[in-house]
Amino acid sequence: MSKGHILIIDDEDQLRKLLSRLLALEGYTLYEAANVRSALKLLEKEEIQVILSDVKLPDGNGVELVQQIRARHPETETIVLTAYGNIADGVQAIKNGAFDYITKGDDNNRILPLVSKAMDKAHLQFRIRDLEKKIGGKYNFGSILGESPEIQAAIALAEKVAPSEMTVLLLGETGAGKEVFAQAIHQGSQRRQQPFVAVNCSAFGKEILESELFGHVAGAFTGAVKDKKGFFEEARGGTIFLDEIGEMAIELQAKMLRVLETQEFYKVGETKPTKTDVRIIAATNRQLEQEIASGHFRADLYYRLSAFQISLPSLNERRKDIPVLASWFLQQISPKMNKRITGITPAFLQALQQHSWKGNIRELRNVIERAAILTDTDILDTPVLPFDFQQGTAADASSLKLADMEKAHIIRVLAHAKGNKTRAAELMGIGLTTLYNKIKEYNINAS
Repeated sequence: MSKGHILIIDDEDQLRKLLSRLLALEGYTLYEAANVRSALKLLEKEEIQVILSDVKLPDGNGVELVQQIRARHPETETIVLTAYGNIADGVQAIKNGAFDYITKGDDNNRILPLVSKAMDKAHLQFRIRDLEKKIGGKYNFGSILGESPEIQAAIALAEKVAPSEMTVLLLGETGAGKEVFAQAIHQGSQRRQQPFVAVNCSAFGKEILESELFGHVAGAFTGAVKDKKGFFEEARGGTIFLDEIGEMAIELQAKMLRVLETQEFYKVGETKPTKTDVRIIAATNRQLEQEIASGHFRADLYYRLSAFQISLPSLNERRKDIPVLASWFLQQISPKMNKRITGITPAFLQALQQHSWKGNIRELRNVIERAAILTDTDILDTPVLPFDFQQGTAADASSLKLADMEKAHIIRVLAHAKGNKTRAAELMGIGLTTLYNKIKEYNINAS
């Protein structure tokens, strides 16, 4: 397996061939070019990690070429080959973005270690590029599925606010896709190269949430044996997403207001403020105006957070999008189960569109996942839907005993979850206690 691709640019055939042989013996794949024009043409076709380029070329200058390569192929590293005594070219090349320079005929012992270091750096940069593409593709606005006017209106608002630094408040039911929108806004901003940190405010108690958000110093409380960074420090330069902010304790809301107003906060146990630089996107499924009236949410914090509001429609408000969402989830889920499920019957889709989606998109994904587990065919049909979907949809349901169907359903899901009852209960959309009662009722061996 090749250790990487190297391009040698030099009009001296003998030197070019010598370097190629030397580096090929080290396990690299070599490409050659005798001038700038052919080098740039080759770079458009091949993914090159490291370039060794002479300064004096028939149709250009290697020092200037470094700038062109850096602009067009920023992950590629260039090592410049300078003539003896012309160190100034090498120094200028470094300023232009070269990895390093080698003096021809005088630095032969440096070539292999220098190429190895440049290759390591280039490989890392290519991996970062690929990861950023993957993340960007997953969370950009084009990845938000749906053609209904309701979801398109929300996307249009998010696209407009994304490039700004404005605080955004996302409103919508649980499972409506608020974090996906927050990620897309982050990817559409100037902060996209910096961290995106998501915090579920309902997952922590007041004291723990304060420490998680702002960090603490050693000795601040029992168990604080060393300094700890909070989420605001981790998100420096990027975006912090505060999900379920309506659950935040009223005492902590005052400290959050200070961050919004001054971009600084106090770590737990510290008297000196810490500066931060983050964009805040918040989300809630609560009616914050009602929370203000009942004294559970600060009006001043609400007005700072709600400078730009986006209301996300529930799945019940965008039923037109259910078929495309269901198909997308099926495409994502079936390969992970080593199944080739090619489609969904019209009756299955009709049952989905008639359902009342209390859990929104998250519930829809769970239903598709569960159906994919249970199906023995390459098409999802109504018999693999949960029981509350099947009323009036399965033509042969009356001929089956409901208890037998339920027992078979539980056995299959338990088998898929490898006996993990918590996961099985989640997949079936029932409580863990209910699952245990059913196991006992049907005498299912679930050990």
